Amino acid sequence: MQIVLLERIAKLGQMGDVVNVKDGYARNYLLPQGKALRANKANLERFEQDRAQLEARNLERKADAEAVDSKLNGESFVVIRQSGDTGQLYGSVTTRDISELLSQNGFDTARNQIVLAEPIKTLGLHEVNVILHPEVTSTVIVNVARTEEEAERQAAGEDVTVEQTDDEETMAVEEVFDDGVKVSLGEAEASEEAPAEDAAPEVEEEVVEEATGAEGEEESSDNEEESED
Repeated sequence: MQIVLLERIAKLGQMGDVVNVKDGYARNYLLPQGKALRANKANLERFEQDRAQLEARNLERKADAEAVDSKLNGESFVVIRQSGDTGQLYGSVTTRDISELLSQNGFDTARNQIVLAEPIKTLGLHEVNVILHPEVTSTVIVNVARTEEEAERQAAGEDVTVEQTDDEETMAVEEVFDDGVKVSLGEAEASEEAPAEDAAPEVEEEVVEEATGAEGEEESSDNEEESED
């Protein structure tokens, strides 16, 4: 379908541009949202008549968006969620969740203004874009954590899932030994070297036996020579 844009649309064009789009995209989004008109003769004439007014309204909306952007851009918002030990959430954080979170903090936004490639499914700090105007986009940090205390640690740069993994490894090592039994690294190394030390006397005994046998053979040979004489 051929349409004329009433505002800037990313990857499509600027206000007043006539472009071709898929029928479904035009009927389900651009036309109902008042972002475009069908590019027929009557609508093109109407657009030219209203162009000055549309541009003035666009400038006002852009100015309002820039004012919001100056307060919103770079802000961090905490979302508390339950998760497994590896940081995988039991559920996810969606565009609706983020939109409601921003609205609760004084930034009225709709879910279609939140840009997420896919729902957030892990703990951590996540950058999310918020479209305030076709020409103004803010970036916020969504801090997904299990508790407020963990959120503060994540904001300080700490990976809270690493500590959990280290604790599990420590517990696994402790479970190998009985209660009250202490094993040091030195003892472990000594136990590994013990077999080599034990083997050394055996080698020495074999050398002694071989030497004794050789001496016996020499004496026997001397005795035989004396008897022949």
